[in-house]
Amino acid sequence: MKIVVLDGYTENPGDLSWEGFRKLGELTVYDRTPEGKIVERIGDAEAVIINKTPLSAETLRRCPSIRYIGVLATGYNVVDIAGAKARNIPVCNIPAYGTDAVGQFAIGLLLEICHHIGLHDQSVHDGEWTHGEDWCYWKTPLIELSGKTMGIIGYGRIGQATGKIAQALGMQVLAFDAKKEPSLECETMRYTTLDELFALSDVISLHCPLFEETKGIIRRETIAKMKDGVILLNNSRGPLIVEEDLAQALESGKVYAAGLDVVSAEPIREDNPLLKAPNCILTPHISWAPKESRQRLMDIAVSNLEAFIAGKPQNVVNG
Repeated sequence: MKIVVLDGYTENPGDLSWEGFRKLGELTVYDRTPEGKIVERIGDAEAVIINKTPLSAETLRRCPSIRYIGVLATGYNVVDIAGAKARNIPVCNIPAYGTDAVGQFAIGLLLEICHHIGLHDQSVHDGEWTHGEDWCYWKTPLIELSGKTMGIIGYGRIGQATGKIAQALGMQVLAFDAKKEPSLECETMRYTTLDELFALSDVISLHCPLFEETKGIIRRETIAKMKDGVILLNNSRGPLIVEEDLAQALESGKVYAAGLDVVSAEPIREDNPLLKAPNCILTPHISWAPKESRQRLMDIAVSNLEAFIAGKPQNVVNG
């Protein structure tokens, strides 16, 4: 079997091994593939492995050798799913690999907002402590989380992982999800309505998938329902937020701060209003990227292809 990886760099910049795929066939790995080279690089490959390289219906038509598409991610919107199904090509994703990493990162964004550790570290290295008049100082307000309320929109695996850490920090958790697991409720966590979550939360963390009904769930009208000075976190999907509305809320102080690992168009565009908004931490979609998490992703991706070769495809999103 000929296997081609079209954009392997983000999954494996050199600290992992492609050996699992290499054992399954003749492997070619490209770090990145520009759109104009996609068809050429697929050639007569039977298994195509991608992360964010788009596979359109036209590409599928021009590459009739494709029998399998593996996505090195949970999201698979870059593939023409219907077009693949029409050609009996299974598209297999990685449904769960970075739960703990993403939950940890959400809390990391929150702790940076509360303490601005990087800023204070730089200040010390710049000599401000050495030459200061006082035995200590702080350049921003510092925030204690214990006793505060975190509202989590989307209480699946990642939302629950985030909620566990928040509870360990002494926070109360309010969760909103279409599917409830009553066994999770306790003294420090309960399910609630979206409006109550907006009204009572000191921190709101987004962990819901991007559907038509969740697109723009954070917008001018819903921000108005929130507490003054709320903190907003998003390391789920960028289009959950109307970015112009959030930028205005940060400018006015209605939203105290935002910690965002995702934006509506990635890489971020120069005209994104959040780049100039105050108290807005932006990171380049790296919640998923610890080596341990990427190794799990790699292992599942190899397992997906092995299952296909064995005639029992798994994690098929267009079955």
